[in-house]
Amino acid sequence: MKTIAIIGSGSWGVALAVHLAKKGNKVKLWSFSDEEAEIINNKRECIFLPDLKIPENVECTLNYEEAIAGSDLILHVTPSKFFRANVKQYKQYVTNQPIIICSKGFELENLSTLDEVLEEELPNAKIGVLSGPSHAEEVSIGVPTALVIASKHADVIELVQNTLASETLRIYSNNDVRGVSIGGALKNIIAFCSGVAYALKLGDNSFAALITRGLSEISRLGEKMGGDKQTFYGLTGLGDLIVTCQSMHSRNRRAGILIGQGKTLEETKQEIGMTIESIDNIEIAYKLAQKYNVEMPITNAVYDVLHGNLKPEDAVQMLMTRKLKAENE
Repeated sequence: MKTIAIIGSGSWGVALAVHLAKKGNKVKLWSFSDEEAEIINNKRECIFLPDLKIPENVECTLNYEEAIAGSDLILHVTPSKFFRANVKQYKQYVTNQPIIICSKGFELENLSTLDEVLEEELPNAKIGVLSGPSHAEEVSIGVPTALVIASKHADVIELVQNTLASETLRIYSNNDVRGVSIGGALKNIIAFCSGVAYALKLGDNSFAALITRGLSEISRLGEKMGGDKQTFYGLTGLGDLIVTCQSMHSRNRRAGILIGQGKTLEETKQEIGMTIESIDNIEIAYKLAQKYNVEMPITNAVYDVLHGNLKPEDAVQMLMTRKLKAENE
């Protein structure tokens, strides 16, 4: 059995902690919040997963050194906007443990993928990216789930597969670190759009078109950024896209519903109450599309809804009346 450090005590961090603890591992969670740590350690509960009972072999601390010391593996699960700051604060305590990125997103300031950020901060670290269709609410209670671990290091892939895999969690391997990282981030944008479509009472036909054409945008940009096209039709792309677009567990979809109902950005953030990765990712993808000269009409339209004066229903009409073209363009 292993000692696992998990940086981040949100719903996904706790879900992974519970899964690993049930397998007999010792888990040390890092949290920035006194309140969250107290609830986890003393009540054995998580404010984001209220029906969950946390095993005794999960310990939560506010101290990075306590979380990381003696660990065999580090899972990083904080929101992307805090990613670099968190790494800067704990990197002095990292020895030879692999670091697995479980967060999904980009760095807004530099338009960097999270694996690029980690490589800059810890150039000698062995890095992996864990992604795929995985609501914390389901993983935490053992609903069968499949994920993908991407790394350039075969021993890291083997370690993650052996440590996490169980009868309820299947872990596939991939060596396309960049593609897996990009797929997990960009799907949030289309999930947000699916919420807008739901609020506008669009039908199944619209939903299918959104997922299909959204995946085309993801793969076009992902390839230009160095990902393998096939990756985006796997768990981190198509798989994560389906689950995030169709489920009310998805805060990105719920945020899109609120925007589609006429709520402001601030009202939406307040009502969701947790980090909404898609809102930052929409701005980043819009800028990346310009940087790499990639056509992304859905991304451009939702950017104008959030940051311009475009009404959601007008965005739909604009997308439907664009110049006709071949499907593979």
